[in-house]
Amino acid sequence: MVRDVVLAGTAGGGAGALGGCAVRAWLARMRRGALVPAPACAGVLAVLWALAAGLVAAGVVPVVWLPAHLVLGALVVAGSAVDLAAGRLPDALTGPAAVVMLLALVPLDPFVLAAGIVGGVALGGVCAAVHLAAPTALGAGDVKLAPSLGAPLAAASWSAPVLAVVLASLGVLALASIRGVRRVPFGPPLLVAAWLVLTASLTDG
Repeated sequence: MVRDVVLAGTAGGGAGALGGCAVRAWLARMRRGALVPAPACAGVLAVLWALAAGLVAAGVVPVVWLPAHLVLGALVVAGSAVDLAAGRLPDALTGPAAVVMLLALVPLDPFVLAAGIVGGVALGGVCAAVHLAAPTALGAGDVKLAPSLGAPLAAASWSAPVLAVVLASLGVLALASIRGVRRVPFGPPLLVAAWLVLTASLTDG
């Protein structure tokens, strides 16, 4: 068991490092993208994919969830990197992300997939309402990102999207309280919170 977990984690980490470099190159070439540090992208995605692969190998997370877990990890890196570097979440990222995430959920039970679709639409709708009411509090890019996060979260647990938003909001408040920080983008905290909540939901189930 331990050997399998180590091998899976190593393979996942290696694939994540390569994937991080590919993400960095894609961000640099996409419309309204950004040039971000390659070591950071490779390192973070290597860790996320190693954890995802290791949890599956350990039997803690069902293997059918691996595609969604990997896609979310890549989205965490891509979305956080471009938002921190350029202060935006381009349509060239958020649009394809929603489609790829839905494809990653296809291996799941049809009812679970349906729950994911409903969750993605619901979180996107809530974020759109917040954006319309307070545009400075939530950007349009965050609204377009929401369906990609709401889908896997709702598929894992109906409470997961709410927990992720609450956790992200607390993270923003904590960062905003630091002296010298004027603007805290909501995208990176929401992405990280979504990954943490999804991982916790899958390991708990």
